[in-house]
Amino acid sequence: MARVPDEIIPNDYPQLKSLLLDREPTCPLPAKEAFALYERNWRFVDVRKLTEDETELVRELTAVYGHGVVLV
Repeated sequence: MARVPDEIIPNDYPQLKSLLLDREPTCPLPAKEAFALYERNWRFVDVRKLTEDETELVRELTAVYGHGVVLV
């Protein structure tokens, strides 16, 4: 099973950071909420710009919170 931190700092993940509208990107975000942001706003994610770390984060979040499925 993937190991996802309890909280994620959006500033560390450029595409996640770009999805924030009214939050400070340096403030930690619960991992489950980060997954929901990715899932809800995937159409705004530029997959060509995902870093290796962010790609891995999305995979791990999907494994834990999406049970292997991202509804995009």
